[in-house]
Amino acid sequence: MKENRNQKRGLSLFTDGAKRSCRIGTVPGAILLVIGVISIFFVFVKNSSAELTATANHSHINVDFFYHGSTMSIRGTSDPGVDLVIKLTSPEGHEVLKEKGKVGGVLWMNVATLKLDHISGMYFLHSTKKVEDILSLEEQDKYQIGYPALQRHVNMSPVANEEEKTRWFNEFVRFKEDSRVYSTSVGKISVSPQYGKDNYYILTEWPYQVPPGNYTVTVYAVKDRKVIETAQSNIVVEQVGLVKSLAGMAKNNGAVYGAVSVFAALAAGFGVGLVFRKGGGAH
Repeated sequence: MKENRNQKRGLSLFTDGAKRSCRIGTVPGAILLVIGVISIFFVFVKNSSAELTATANHSHINVDFFYHGSTMSIRGTSDPGVDLVIKLTSPEGHEVLKEKGKVGGVLWMNVATLKLDHISGMYFLHSTKKVEDILSLEEQDKYQIGYPALQRHVNMSPVANEEEKTRWFNEFVRFKEDSRVYSTSVGKISVSPQYGKDNYYILTEWPYQVPPGNYTVTVYAVKDRKVIETAQSNIVVEQVGLVKSLAGMAKNNGAVYGAVSVFAALAAGFGVGLVFRKGGGAH
């Protein structure tokens, strides 16, 4: 009987140990199962969420003596059923406008100075539809999309009232558009569906008037009059070679730059004179 009890006790200990072993052995398995389920969940969520991308064909533009502007293409993917807004801007800064008028009824001179703060020197905006039709006023102001949003954002002085601010801002935009550093367009973005996504593309002019600096391409996916996602790409415009050297000379050593400019002008004039002299002069 005692032997049977010991055998039962040994069996009981073995059984308890096996149970403990099984319990201990199943813990890592359960953890792995939970991790697997969570991983699958996140993969599903990632694949089902919006995936907006933006890529510019030029991330670095070199300005040399042969530079006369370029073209800029922007492409990427977006979820179907959204509108797109593409904005190219420079960092916000300070601008000054001079008002000219007749002094004494005879001489045209600067009679007033208008200062603008928190304004981009370059602003290109392209959209699939009119901005006011796809975005609420709050969203326009939040992301500074459209000229009216820029006007509400900029600090301008001296102005007496909103009417005067609007008049001067319109003059500022007209000046920037004439200088080819401000522009807007609607409907120029091409969109084509592929594999459950939309591929978008736009080709725009990058004028030589855009000065050296850092620029940002921002693409907005818009739905239900709200921005639901953004994507960005950066562009650097940099002077190189002799252009960079001359620009540095003009900034840091004006006297030497002036002498070089005079010498270059004299040399050019002398060269033109030689050409006409060899040609027998004018008839």
